[in-house]
This record gives sequence, structure tokens and C-alpha cells, in this order.
Amino acid sequence: MDKSTLPPQHQNQRPGREEKMQPRPDYYSSAYRPAGKLTGKVAIVTGADSGIGRAVAVYFAREGADVVMLYLEEHEDAELTRREVELSGREALMLAGDVADAKHCKEVIKQTLAKFGQVDVLVNNAGEQHPQQNLEDISDDQLERTFSSNILAMFRLTRAVLPHMRSGASIINTTSITAYKGNPVLIDYSATKGAVTSFTRSLSLNLAERGIRVNGVAPGPVWTPLIPSTFDEDTVSTFGANTPLGRPGQPSDLGPAYVYLACDDSSYMTGQVLHLNGGSVING
Repeated sequence: MDKSTLPPQHQNQRPGREEKMQPRPDYYSSAYRPAGKLTGKVAIVTGADSGIGRAVAVYFAREGADVVMLYLEEHEDAELTRREVELSGREALMLAGDVADAKHCKEVIKQTLAKFGQVDVLVNNAGEQHPQQNLEDISDDQLERTFSSNILAMFRLTRAVLPHMRSGASIINTTSITAYKGNPVLIDYSATKGAVTSFTRSLSLNLAERGIRVNGVAPGPVWTPLIPSTFDEDTVSTFGANTPLGRPGQPSDLGPAYVYLACDDSSYMTGQVLHLNGGSVING
């Protein structure tokens, strides 16, 4: 039985480039009906150049938020996101750099406050993965890079943002299905995502008295530049086929979940994780 879900493809450059993907990911659904749920809000979104981060930025803008777009160095992809935000009638502030760098995090907040004067939503979404067949193949350099990008960056950026957040603010962390099911070739990545989940739960308890909510989203297989840049052609060609729905998710499938967690619709939810994974039952 043919389990192909995508054309075979691979990118040698990491992080990947969305403009090289076939087909391009869908980052917004025309069936979505905005309702002004984030009017007057300012959101910081990491990894906003493409994939889930782009979808979040666009959905937020359609709901009325101005968006601070953080990304590493994928300028062409980021420009497309910026155009989409501005076509939605909102303002975008593009800031390139490494959010694992504490100095960059402080600069992000400085520029955000200078332009918008407030921060209402933080989406910690940026991350990286490097498949290895055996634990012995994971070098110290890879281990440190993965933890630095995927969890230490969240600590540093959140630490920089928090003094400027008021009651009613929302923090949303992107964890992963791998935090709950594991993955035999993404051992270090899965470990960081487990840390993200625990960070989300503990921080939610810490900030509850301040009226700041902290939740997470745990995607399953989603078609983003991370996939062709980290897996071989054969793996990409059947990506997402093992889900109950039999396909990979699109970034557009996830955007509304982030809107829900960012707006007042989820005012009684904190310390929780939404599982958008194509139908896998996760008990955790």
C-alpha cells in the first residue's frame, strides 16, 4: 500500500527554507473567520519566519494583534510573513538573531517597548532537531545546541519579557508529541520538549497569582521547513502517514489553537497542553 504523503525532498541547509519546499506549507485557512479576539494586543512570536511561527503571526494579525517577529536569519521567509501581517492591517517588527543569546533577548524587549509600549502575548516557538540513530552519535556540540535553542532560549526570553507583562497576559510554549511518546532518533530533541512541558506547568503555577497564564501546544508531524532540512527523502515522502488521520498537519491547522490560548476564550486555562497531532491519543 502506498503511504506517500509528500514528494521526496531534502534540504542541506539548516534551518530549512520554506520557499524551497514542495508543496509549500499552508499557513492560513480561508475558512477561518476572525473575530477581533486580539485587538489592541502585542505579541512576540519566535521562529516567525515560517512554519508554525508564520501561521501564528498571521492568525494573530488577522485577530487584531501587532506582531514582533523573531527569527534566526531566514530573511526571505520572514519578509513574506511580514507582508501577510501588514496585509491584515497590523504592524510587524522584524528582529533577526538568536533567542538563546540573553543579550539579544534584552534587545528584543527594548525594541518592542520602544515601538509598541507593551507586550501581551509571548509565543516561544523556535527550535531545532538533529536526528541520530544512536545516543553515542550525539556530540556534545549537538547536545548543547539543541538544549540551548529549544529550552534555554525559552527561559531567557521569558525572563526578559515577564517584568513588562500585566495581568491577563499569555505565554504559549511549543512542545511536541515527542515529549509524550518519545522518538528513537530524536533523543535530545525529545528531552528538550519534555523540559518545555515541565517548564510550562511549573511556570503556570508560579505566575497564577500575577494573572499571567502559561500553556502549551504539542504538535505531531507538521509540514514545516524543519522536516526536509533534517530528514532524508524517503522519510519525508511518508511524513505523517502513521497518524490516525493519515497525513501530516499543516501550520494552518495549528494557528487557531494559539489564538485560543492567547485570547480571553481560554481565561480559565493555565498549565495545560493542547495536542494537535492527527489523532494520536496522549495520556499525559
